[in-house]
Amino acid sequence: MKKEYTITVYSEDRVGILGRLSTIFSRRKINIEYLNTAPSEVPGIHRFTIVIHETEEAVAKLIRQIEKQVEVLKAYGHTDDEIIWQEMGLYKVSSESITEKVKVERLLHQFGARAIAIRKDYIVFEATGHHEEIDRVIKFFEPYGLIEFVRGARVAIIKDSSSFHDRVKEFEREQPQEVIENTDIPEDQSVFSL
Repeated sequence: MKKEYTITVYSEDRVGILGRLSTIFSRRKINIEYLNTAPSEVPGIHRFTIVIHETEEAVAKLIRQIEKQVEVLKAYGHTDDEIIWQEMGLYKVSSESITEKVKVERLLHQFGARAIAIRKDYIVFEATGHHEEIDRVIKFFEPYGLIEFVRGARVAIIKDSSSFHDRVKEFEREQPQEVIENTDIPEDQSVFSL
């Protein structure tokens, strides 16, 4: 049975990795619902958050395929109950229809929204939440002249606190090994360093 999964991929910051990842999905005929990529908390490592609707078995195969990419350090597949996630919506609304202070205050209180740009002809509001919460704000604004709407991709944090991040930090703390020259080979025969 198909359900929503959030795939988190940690990779080196390299050109072309997004193209190779999307090829893996398209070859398996899996549609990407949301895609978000940004630097992670570890310098030089990017985090991809990808939302798909698929079976558990297909997700497991997909994760194994993704991890075969040279630049990919680790990939995880999670259901919604294993992560904490949000989406963001921006809503441009006609100033004329919503200028009543009562309407604006009601909106801000009811949906946790905030005005981020106020112009003569329009106001841009921002709200965060799950799918349903973002959709409720759309329905609220429709009667007031919703001019434009854009939904941001999902951002998610894995609930399990001991994850890939801890392993990367541990790896960073390890000091590089001292270079050992060819101590067992006579000096005239040494041809390489370790």
